[in-house]
Amino acid sequence: MPSGPVAAGVLDTVGGTPLVELSRLDPTAPFRVYAKLEAHNPGGSIKDRSALEMLGAAVRDGDVVPGRSVVVESSSGNLGIGLAQACAYLGVRFRCVVDPRTNRQNIAIMRALGAEVEVVTETDPATGEYLPVRKRRVRELLALMENAYWPNQYANPANPQAHRTTMREIAESVPGGVDYLFCATSSCGTLRGCAEFVRDHRLPTTVVAVDAAGSAIFAPPTGTRLFPGHGAATRPALHRDGLADAVSIVDDLECVVGCRKLAAREAILAGGSSGAVVAALAAMRERIPAGAACVLILADRGERYLDTIYDDDWVAEHFGDVAHLWEEPVVEVAAW
Repeated sequence: MPSGPVAAGVLDTVGGTPLVELSRLDPTAPFRVYAKLEAHNPGGSIKDRSALEMLGAAVRDGDVVPGRSVVVESSSGNLGIGLAQACAYLGVRFRCVVDPRTNRQNIAIMRALGAEVEVVTETDPATGEYLPVRKRRVRELLALMENAYWPNQYANPANPQAHRTTMREIAESVPGGVDYLFCATSSCGTLRGCAEFVRDHRLPTTVVAVDAAGSAIFAPPTGTRLFPGHGAATRPALHRDGLADAVSIVDDLECVVGCRKLAAREAILAGGSSGAVVAALAAMRERIPAGAACVLILADRGERYLDTIYDDDWVAEHFGDVAHLWEEPVVEVAAW
C-alpha cells in the first residue's frame, strides 16, 4: 500500500481514520456493514478529534497560551489521553481529574505524556456517581490555579464541531451513501456533530444513538455502567432533543458480547462502546431493509480493556458462564 504525505507532526494525523467493511460480523445480513476505526487516531480514540478541536480553538482565541496556561479537564480516560497528547506537543501543562472507574492503563498513558492526574474517590451523595464530583473538583482547581482553562467537553461547541468532520469522512467514503449510522453516546459530542452534519446536508441517514443501560442521557438509568466512556451520569449540556432518529439502550453484558464478536469474527480489538454499537445493530437487524448501508463508529482500542472485557475470569466473575454467546464453530475462509 502506498504511503501518504509526510505529516508535519503527530497532531496532523488526527482524523482521516479507515473505514472498513465488516463482511463476517453477520454473514447472512441482507445489508452492508462498515466500521469507522477511530482507534487509528494517534491517541487511540475518537476523543483525539475533540481534544484537538477544543484545544486548538482555545489557543487561537488566546484562552490557552503555551508555556503559561494550564488546561484542567474531567475525563473517564480517552479525552484525557487526547488532551495529554495535544498539550504535550504544544507545550501546555495539563491536569486531568478522573475517578476509580478510569482504566489504569489510560491513567498510565496520560502520565507518560506528562499529564498530572488526580483521582477523586468519593461519589456524589445525590446521584451516587463520580461525574458531579469530578466537575466540582475541576471548578476548585480553576479557582486555585493561575492561568487555568477548562475546555469542558460536556458543553464546549468545539466538541461536536470536530465530529462534523467525522461524518463528512464517512459520507464521502460509503458507496451510495449511509442509510444507518450507529453512534455511542457519552458527552454527546460525536452524536451531535454527526447528526448536525446529516441534517445540514440533508443526508438520508437514520442516526441511531447507542446509550448505556446505566446512563441518564435518554432515560432513567436501569442498570450499572462498568465501562467508562459510554453513557453519562447526567445529561450533558451538548445534548439536544431530536439529534437521534432512534435510540438503542445496551447493557454491560451486551457490550462484552459485541466486543468479543468483533474480535472473533473480524479480528478487530475494540473498546466497550464499540461492543455496544455492535449489539445495537443486532437489536435492529429485522428493521433494516435489504441493501442498506450501515456504519458503526468504533470509538477506541481494545487494549485498554484487556483486564476486563477480554479477560475470561473477569467476565465470568461479573456475568457467569457466557462464552457461548460469542463462541462459534470455526468456519473455513478462502485464501487471499
